[in-house]
Order: sequence, then structure tokens, then C-alpha cells
Amino acid sequence: MRPSGRLPSEMRTITIDTSFSHHAEGCALIRVGGTEVLCTASIENRVPPFLRGQGTGWVTAEYGMLPRATHSRGSREAAKGKQSGRTQEIQRLIGRSLRAVTDLKALGEMSITLDCDVLNADGGTRCASITGAWVALRLALGKLVASGALPHLPLLGQVAAVSCGLTETGAVLDLDYAEDSTAAADTNFVLTADRRIVEIQGTAEETPFTEDAFNELFTLARIGVSTLFDAQTAAVTRAENG
Repeated sequence: MRPSGRLPSEMRTITIDTSFSHHAEGCALIRVGGTEVLCTASIENRVPPFLRGQGTGWVTAEYGMLPRATHSRGSREAAKGKQSGRTQEIQRLIGRSLRAVTDLKALGEMSITLDCDVLNADGGTRCASITGAWVALRLALGKLVASGALPHLPLLGQVAAVSCGLTETGAVLDLDYAEDSTAAADTNFVLTADRRIVEIQGTAEETPFTEDAFNELFTLARIGVSTLFDAQTAAVTRAENG
């Protein structure tokens, strides 16, 4: 039995609140079990210097954790004067994942920054960030279309992410902290709604795992992202239809 009592293929409870932020062009407060991440989208009518004059846009992300998002207080990275390697790696992953489903040419010379702030961490914060950030991005782009700034949504599809792992009970979906901290293997799958792969991260903590085990994890990930895509769609529909 898993620590949470869930079945191996069972996700934690997922909710996405799109009304939390009063000022951002797009917002998604995503809760996946005990993990909570506030994702906001901000639009700017400019692009980074390396893209100026090329008629293309940019989507990027920043990621951070509040000091008491974890069991013990973590220092603010701003106080240290630099970001950790983990933070940089995660925010680059979020940015890559969103750009993979955005038509940057159709966006034009605008930039959208997704800020992903972890309020409570109980495993899978990067996956929740990607999933919530897509909702915030979609809502921001929808406002650009509604205002006439864009003729159509510059989106190529949906993207979501979920973790899977090998534990004492076997292959399981959507690891919480209790499982993630003791898993023999931990994987993160970033997948699109049309069944394509954006990125897969997988690590064996001690003993290498087999291809069969990986395929089992991949099958679970497909189940998990299907649930996440439904949650994303429902959140956007609620936000835009009132």
C-alpha cells in the first residue's frame, strides 16, 4: 500500500483556480495533493535582444519556492544573491515545455513570462508548475485574441507533466514527498495532448532500472497526463465562460 493509500495508477486530487491573482494577464493556482503552485503570466510588448527585429515572440519562465514551502525553512535565493542550480534547471524546463506548444512566429514581438511560485511542496513541484503554467499562458493568450491584439491563439496544443517512480510497492504514478524521498527511481514526463514527448527525465537512485520498468512508468504517465489535460481544459472553460 502506498503511504497515501492511493492505487499505483491513481493521481492525487487536482484543482486549478484561475481567479487568485488580480493583476496578471493569466493565472492558475494549481493544487496537486499537498503541492500548491501559483502560476502567473505577464505580457510585455518587447522581446529579448537576441530576437529583436525577427518578428517572433518569446515565452520564458521563472521558478521559486517560498521559504516555508518545505518542512523546514529554506533561505530566500534573493538573499543569497544567486539562484541554485536546481532552480535554474527547473525554470528552463518550464520555459522549454511551454515554447514547445507555442507558435512563437504567430505571437509576434511579444514576450510572456510565466512566474511559478511554490507555496507548498509535497513532491512534483516542477510538474505542477508546467501544468499550471500552461493554463496561465492559455488565458493570457486568450485575452490577446479577445482584445484584437492577435487574430488567433498562437498555441499548438496542450502540455502537462507528471512524475512516476519505482518504490517498494512497484511502479507508481504522481509521487508525493514520502514516496519521492525513498524511490528507487524517479522520472518526470512532459507530454502533449496529442501524445508527443517534450522531455523525459529519469534517474535511478542506486540500482539501474530496466526498459520494461521504464515502459511501465511511461504507461502510468500517459494515464496521469490525461487527467491533467482534462483539468486544464475545465479550468480554462470556467475562466472564459464565467
